[in-house]
Amino acid sequence: MTALLVIAILVLLIVVHELGHFIVAKIFRVRVDEFGLGYPPRAFTFGKIGGTEYTLNWIPFGGFVRLFGEESPPAGGERGKGSLVDASRWVQAGILIAGVAANAVLAWFLFAAALHIGIPAVVDHAEPGEVIHLYVSDIVPGSPASSGGIAAGDEIVGMQDTAGSELVSLTPDSALEYVRVRGGQPIEVTYLHEGRREIATMRPANAVAPDAAGRPALGIGLVLVANRALPWSEALPGAVSATTGAFTATATALYEILRGMLTGSANLSGVVGPVGLVSVIGDASRSGLGNVLKLAAFISVNLAIINLVPIPALDGGRLLILAVEGIMRRRAHRLAVQVLNAFGIALIIMLMLVVTYHDVGRLLA
Repeated sequence: MTALLVIAILVLLIVVHELGHFIVAKIFRVRVDEFGLGYPPRAFTFGKIGGTEYTLNWIPFGGFVRLFGEESPPAGGERGKGSLVDASRWVQAGILIAGVAANAVLAWFLFAAALHIGIPAVVDHAEPGEVIHLYVSDIVPGSPASSGGIAAGDEIVGMQDTAGSELVSLTPDSALEYVRVRGGQPIEVTYLHEGRREIATMRPANAVAPDAAGRPALGIGLVLVANRALPWSEALPGAVSATTGAFTATATALYEILRGMLTGSANLSGVVGPVGLVSVIGDASRSGLGNVLKLAAFISVNLAIINLVPIPALDGGRLLILAVEGIMRRRAHRLAVQVLNAFGIALIIMLMLVVTYHDVGRLLA
């Protein structure tokens, strides 16, 4: 089920990206010969509408629009009739940038929808009728909680002492007081770890942390989390900040990765590909629809940023070629562009294989 959700999200993001190219091309009367989901070889043709053929291709996680005159200048009398190469460089650049812009707009809308539906956020108190959750924010190394198997990010769902008395109010203060008044008596803690219900019995210890000196404690930091839904009037402007923040964070992270690749110190352990997304989106789905939409918005931002990287075969690489052509005041040689595109595709495939290798390694671990 999670794999289908991943495919649905990727298809949505790719369709919107290519739709950006498609719409701007149509606006400037550049002929679109094919709108494809996935990369060739072709698997299926949906049909032809308005001069555009709509296809499904075998290699997933991608998509494209094939524009008339994109590969090479069209011949003879067909020049100027919807040909990309006969459009001005500003029009060509606009068509290329439209895909990135479409992903940015989609990210903004997804962030707004997530904020409107509600995403988990740390709160000070519960509003009337609000469902709250008690989460572990941090663990003191060597503490009873650490030895008992509790980890940061786990949800505490209950506590019970040897007499059968249970923690009534699931708040940080109530939980800490519950542990304190029971001295060193064993406490049975029920918690959720990666969606699984676990039970651990642990005995509070004194001086577990500097701020708990002399008081029995389990050695955990706790926060109260609730899904706070915002009205559209607040969600829409809030999504603008979320989108710009995501663009800044993603661009910074990508810069560090590319710099590391050039210096031989790149750390790809935190990078996930389509395989890793199955696990990441699965975790998000357990926290509700809001978190899934938020993650989809981040992926849309990532797709936009990556497409701006000046690698041949990506939008950024094609923009770079346009800029060079503008400076030289002539078109780049067809063979040179084909070689650069082939190099770019090979580089992208290699990076996908490396990321997939890390994804599989994490899953096996």
